[in-house]
Amino acid sequence: MNSVAGGGTLISFPTLIWLGVPSIPANATNAVALWPGSLGSVWGYRREMRGLDTRVWALVVPSVIGGLAGAVLLYRTPTDVFDRLVPVLILFATVLFMVQEPLQRRFNLAPYHEARSHWFSWVMFFQLLVGIYGGYFGAGIGILMLAALSVMGHTDIHQMNGIKNVLAVAVNAVASAYFVVSGLVVWSDALVMAAGAVLGGVGGAGIARRIGRTAVRRMVVVIGFAMAVSLMLRL
Repeated sequence: MNSVAGGGTLISFPTLIWLGVPSIPANATNAVALWPGSLGSVWGYRREMRGLDTRVWALVVPSVIGGLAGAVLLYRTPTDVFDRLVPVLILFATVLFMVQEPLQRRFNLAPYHEARSHWFSWVMFFQLLVGIYGGYFGAGIGILMLAALSVMGHTDIHQMNGIKNVLAVAVNAVASAYFVVSGLVVWSDALVMAAGAVLGGVGGAGIARRIGRTAVRRMVVVIGFAMAVSLMLRL
């Protein structure tokens, strides 16, 4: 699903909870397990990254700071509080996933214009907030970053996806490192998930393409809403 339509976290994270992993370790385990797959996405968009606006690399700084801050915030959040936040976070991420393609089409059709320098400081601040959210939970950060890049004046959706992947790797790398050091990762689950993520990215894309991108996206949305409702009923 991640290789074709995205939204894999909306399935993997709630599944860990339903298998009995406490919510905070489940979130940390999910982040660590799926991070290697994001590196492949960066490699896949390497051509689109050529001739990139050099200012974009400055966004790595708030991404790293935000990712670490979000991870620390997660670690310090009481489990019962996070349990109540989880359905809301999943619902929020599902809605973001639903509007992703319409917004991407809007970005792609936008007329070219010069990157707006006076927006850059706000974009840096916004990326810091995205990084905090990404380190804390993470699902749906892609569409938030695409919106920020659009404000900067970027209109090439393929290049924007490449930038988004680089920044997501930065956020998740520092958050995952903190989760590992803090002992939040359930390694027996993380290793199985990491292997599945790699195999799914390589072999699952063909199957998903035969099913169709639209069908896959609809599956993710339905599962996301179902997971949010089911977790609300468990509270």
